[in-house]
Amino acid sequence: MVTMTTKATKQIIRKAILAKREQLSIEKRFELSAAITKRLVDMPTYQQANVVLGYMSFGAEFDSGTWVKQVLADGKLLALPKVNRQTNQLDLYWVNDLASQLAAGLWGIPEPIIERCERLNTLNEVEFALLPGVAFTRSGARLGYGGGFYDKLLAQIEHRPTLVAAAFGLQVVEDMPQEATDVKVEWVVTEQEIVDCSV
Repeated sequence: MVTMTTKATKQIIRKAILAKREQLSIEKRFELSAAITKRLVDMPTYQQANVVLGYMSFGAEFDSGTWVKQVLADGKLLALPKVNRQTNQLDLYWVNDLASQLAAGLWGIPEPIIERCERLNTLNEVEFALLPGVAFTRSGARLGYGGGFYDKLLAQIEHRPTLVAAAFGLQVVEDMPQEATDVKVEWVVTEQEIVDCSV
């Protein structure tokens, strides 16, 4: 009997969920993203956090733009990632003006402009982290895009911030294989519910 490797299984799940996500109309994605954003800002852990790690969405992802603007409007410190092509890891920068401090980077994703942003000295300041991903389980397993960027980033943090995923309901799956380096999220926020992954 042939058993599929973890990598191959992940790739099958990734392909299936991305295809489903692409089928959502722009209007539907906008509507679902607005509902998710409302749930995110209502979370007590978000409201209590002063330092927030976000990301700028691309393609058919949950549209994080409105949420990121809300973080700044709420007076919180916002850190956004930039891919460091030398180390193949994410560096984090403080951003307080989206219009002047971001430019299209790798894969066309808006990233901090190094010359206009201050880099975080320590990742341990982050209290609330919103993580992107392709698929999630109700127990917190996260399937990214395959680069391992966030798993490597989170491995550098000594204390663990609240790890939250924003995802459309169709991105929540029953099960997926995990590797030792995979970092789980504590909460999955969809347009329908907030899933406490510790339950």
